[in-house]
Amino acid sequence: MSETNFEDYDFEDFETSDDAEPEGPRWERCPGSLVSARNIELHGPWGHVFGPLDLDIDEGGVTVLAAQAGAARTALLMALCGRMRLTRGVLSILGFENQPRKVLAHSAIACLNELDDVLPSVTVRDLVTEQKRWNSPWYRFVPRVDAGGVADMCEEVFGDVPLPRLNAFVDDLPEIQQLLLRVAVANTHRPPLLVVGRVDRIADDEERATMLDRLVELGERQSVITADVNPLPPGSGVRAVVDLQGLLGPGDIGVLTEGR
Repeated sequence: MSETNFEDYDFEDFETSDDAEPEGPRWERCPGSLVSARNIELHGPWGHVFGPLDLDIDEGGVTVLAAQAGAARTALLMALCGRMRLTRGVLSILGFENQPRKVLAHSAIACLNELDDVLPSVTVRDLVTEQKRWNSPWYRFVPRVDAGGVADMCEEVFGDVPLPRLNAFVDDLPEIQQLLLRVAVANTHRPPLLVVGRVDRIADDEERATMLDRLVELGERQSVITADVNPLPPGSGVRAVVDLQGLLGPGDIGVLTEGR
């Protein structure tokens, strides 16, 4: 059995070696630019993960990275919100160049099991209460939430989707409710950048379309990046699709896993 293991990767600020600088004149971040990446690469303990890769994403709306699912895509999503340190290259996000800690402070990530997986025995009330306690000063007592507390955290993200029951186990919720709940918990501070993984793992086509609709709604107030290997439905409202097919392939998966 193999399991994804990110413990051997750095999550701190990184320096770029001289040979990783882009050739020619240094580019300037354009107004409205969310991500500018030049020659970014990631290598792990077991070899190459992805890169070299150039990438440009504008601010606002939803941007979908069209790429095959796997550890390479997961690692790129983590790098784009400051959760993973790259090996080399120049990566500017929100105007912070090669400063993942600052990007981390201005972003949120959800629906990525490596970072925000929820135990089956956790109830909706416990999950929301715990997040509210994390958000509060250490000296402030935060009681267990009621249905109103769940609504306060979740209504904006859920929209027309019914809110989860207060005492329901998260693992027993419909998949769309599970994922939207994870987005709501991660997105409590409404940072300028929200990264959402595993959209294409939603089994039901209608629920996947609903998930995209909710992300598009959030994209009215934030920049949202997600990934999907499937063609988008007509009229999805997604602002841009970045084609990374062939650049993040299945051959990269093994270098992030360790045989047990």
